[in-house]
Amino acid sequence: MDIPTYDDVAAAHERIAPHIHRTPVMTSSCIDRLAGTALFFKCENLQKAGAFKVRGASNAVFGLDDARAGRGVATHSSGNHALSLSYAAGRRGIPCNVVMPHTAPEAKKSAVRGYGGIITECEPSTSSREATFAEVQAATGAEFVHPYNDARVIAGQATCARELVAQIDGLDAVIAPIGGGGMVSGTCLALSSLAPGTEIYAAEPEQADDACRSLRAGRIIADDAPETVADGLKVPLKELTWHFVANHVTDILTVSEREIVDAMKLVWKRMKLVIEPSSAVTVAAILKHRDTFAGRRVGVILTGGNVDLDALPWTQQ
Repeated sequence: MDIPTYDDVAAAHERIAPHIHRTPVMTSSCIDRLAGTALFFKCENLQKAGAFKVRGASNAVFGLDDARAGRGVATHSSGNHALSLSYAAGRRGIPCNVVMPHTAPEAKKSAVRGYGGIITECEPSTSSREATFAEVQAATGAEFVHPYNDARVIAGQATCARELVAQIDGLDAVIAPIGGGGMVSGTCLALSSLAPGTEIYAAEPEQADDACRSLRAGRIIADDAPETVADGLKVPLKELTWHFVANHVTDILTVSEREIVDAMKLVWKRMKLVIEPSSAVTVAAILKHRDTFAGRRVGVILTGGNVDLDALPWTQQ
C-alpha cells in the first residue's frame, strides 16, 4: 500500500497551485451562537469545479508523465470527482472517461460534460460502478484515478487542511464529511504533521453510516448502495483511507436526513453560501453534538457546492 507522506503534500500543493483557488475561511456569528463554539468554515464550495476534489484530481493529472497522460484518465464517481477530473484533464488537454450512477444529480453530469468528460452511466451501487468502470478502462487503456483510494489524490486533498491551518491559528478540532474518506485522509495526513494536537472528526449520514460502523468495529464495513440525500457520501472506505481513519480520527458523528437538509438551509440563509448536502453533514453534526465542540475553535470543511437547483432537497419532501 502506497501511503503518501507530508513531503507528497508539499509537492502536490506546488504542482496544483496554478489550477486551484486558495479558498477563503469564513465565519458566522449566528451559527456560532447556535453551536456554542467558534467555527471557521473552509469554503471548498468556492473551489474550482465547485468542490475540494479538484485538488486531488489535479495532482494526479499533472503528476503524470507525457506517455501515461497521452492515454487519458478515467474514473468512477457519483459526481464531484468526475467533474474535477474532467476539469483537470481539460486543463492538460487529455481525454477523460467517467462512470457515473444514472441517479447522479443532473447538475454534476452537466458539469462533467461541460469540462469535456465522457460519461458512461451505471446502476447506483458500488459494485455496478466498479464493474462498469473495468469495461471502460479495458476499452480506453486510460490511467485510473480512483476517487479516494489513491495516494496522489489523498496528497492533493491534504492541501486543503494545509491551507486551513495557515489561515487560522489554534484550532482545537477539524471536522469534514466522510464517504470514501479522501478528504478526511488528507486532513489526517496534513494535521498529523502541522498540528498534531488538533482532533479530527468526521460526519456521516445515518443512512450511509458504514464508516462510523467501521471505526467502531475496527475493520472496514462496506454498504453497497445506501440511500441518502448526501449523494457524495454513498461510497465505502478502502484500504488506504481506512489506514488514516483508523489511526487518526477521534470520532465519526452521524446525522439524520432531516438534520442534513436543515443544516444546508441554515448555511444558505445565514452565510449566503451555496453548499450541497454532503457538505452540510458537518454543520448538522456540530449542532447535534454541541457538547463535543462547546467552547472550542473548530475548522469546518465545506467540501462542495454543486447543487441541482431544480431539485433542491427541501422541495422534494
